[in-house]
Amino acid sequence: MKEELLDKLAKTIVDGDEQAAGKVAGEILSAGMNPVEAIKQGATKGLDEIGEKYQRLEAFLPELIRAGEAMKACLAVFMPHIKPEEEGGIKLGRMVIGTVAGDIHDIGKSIVATMLTVTGFEVYDLGINVSVKRFVEKAAEVEAKIIGLSALLTQSSYYQHEVIKYLKDTGLRKKYYVVIGGAAVTPEWATEIGADGYGKMAPHACQLVKRLVTGGMPPPLPEPIIIQ
Repeated sequence: MKEELLDKLAKTIVDGDEQAAGKVAGEILSAGMNPVEAIKQGATKGLDEIGEKYQRLEAFLPELIRAGEAMKACLAVFMPHIKPEEEGGIKLGRMVIGTVAGDIHDIGKSIVATMLTVTGFEVYDLGINVSVKRFVEKAAEVEAKIIGLSALLTQSSYYQHEVIKYLKDTGLRKKYYVVIGGAAVTPEWATEIGADGYGKMAPHACQLVKRLVTGGMPPPLPEPIIIQ
């Protein structure tokens, strides 16, 4: 029954069925299953599948958007039942995340923010179309150590570079880890712009951020950590 429910949840995400996603999420809770496990092994599996179809041109932006809405629907059911993991009662760290200027896509970014919150990070999600200065100002305001930059469009990934350039120009680069992700992003781009890390999918982003805060190396790293 467990695997059936997880597969059923994944399918609602792939199908972009918002109503069904919320319903299946409720069934999962009623069955006594762990909502974090359901997100990782069910909902995220579906999101990864539609993302791969998008990259292969077997799915298009409307399908991707509907999948994101379905994901939000199941998360709305799960989140009140999730207690963030903490180490010794202390949050693992603070992070600012957002979709860069010129890009209004928030699906992957929102999932990463949710999963990091579940993992034990204090995450400040700035939303979409976020300016370069806004990332840095918010990071300073909340005393975050990590800035996460998402870009779905190739033309908007330019602003990931601009954030890093701004940090260098203002003498702040050594203060923040900068991690990047999104459909438009590659490991090569992460290396080219001097990011500290790249994660291909949402679970990879969580692994990446945990490695950065526990690795003991100050920013900027000589080479980005790549997880894919």
